[in-house]
Amino acid sequence: MDHLSLNIPPATPSPGHSAAPLDDVDRAILRELTADGRLSIRALAERVRVSRSNAYARLERLLTEGVITGFTARIDPARAGLGTTAYVLVNIDQHSWRDVSVNLREVPYVQHLAFVGGDVDLVMLVRTPDTATLRDVVLAGVHAVTGVRSTRTWIVFEEAPGSSANG
Repeated sequence: MDHLSLNIPPATPSPGHSAAPLDDVDRAILRELTADGRLSIRALAERVRVSRSNAYARLERLLTEGVITGFTARIDPARAGLGTTAYVLVNIDQHSWRDVSVNLREVPYVQHLAFVGGDVDLVMLVRTPDTATLRDVVLAGVHAVTGVRSTRTWIVFEEAPGSSANG
């Protein structure tokens, strides 16, 4: 099965951020759950070679500490009716970034929003049923948000199997 390989190095917290200390077993648990979030505690324990009670306690700790923030299904966007994918690069008025962030999260079909450094301020992953809907999302949705100065849209022709953007 193709999936994103999660290779997590030992934690080295940066100033102002605290990282939960992860040992080799914790990292193995994260790798296994990234590959299959539906694993039972028994199967997880067997795969990482610890007791069921140890696997359960570690999973609970990873959840409580916010290392694991939830479980989700990987969806094939095309089979789910979202056959058009694009990255929309957005430039904004710098003083309005908080409001822009809140408002862009409300635009339909926006799957991911990230503030970035460089030539643009935001990168959005947008998945729509077709290009006409993509046009409406960008021109009527994104450009309607106060503080958005400009956009550039990059249509995705094909995605690599197992990439994290794949559903």
